[in-house]
Amino acid sequence: MRLTLHTDYALRVLVHVGLRNGDLVTITEIADCYGISKNHLTKVVHQLGRIGYLETVRGKYGGVRLLRKPEQIFLGDFIRETEEDFALVRCMRCDSTNECRLNGQCIAHDALTAGLRAFFGELNRYTLADMLETQRRAAE
Repeated sequence: MRLTLHTDYALRVLVHVGLRNGDLVTITEIADCYGISKNHLTKVVHQLGRIGYLETVRGKYGGVRLLRKPEQIFLGDFIRETEEDFALVRCMRCDSTNECRLNGQCIAHDALTAGLRAFFGELNRYTLADMLETQRRAAE
């Protein structure tokens, strides 16, 4: 499994904004810091605002800031919200109309579902606050 660039950029945005302690941060500043296309980053920031992670302020002195406390942003939950598809095999897709040819003789679906549950459970042991603390220590 791989995370998309969208989720990678979304995590970078949260870290960058989180390090600013409530100050407004512009998309241009974030784009310049990470060398990311401003247009692409605008889409990422828009989604983060829409799903409740960022407050967006328009205007000449506008920008974005965290809408939630860093310790309330769990990595597993965040990644589930920013990624579109975690179906590792066809039979795991919600819209799958393809009947499995093994017809109940395969435990892959259950095993992979349990594996994903464990994966996200492990990720949820970490928060944005943990990431910010690591970044602050690295900067010292």
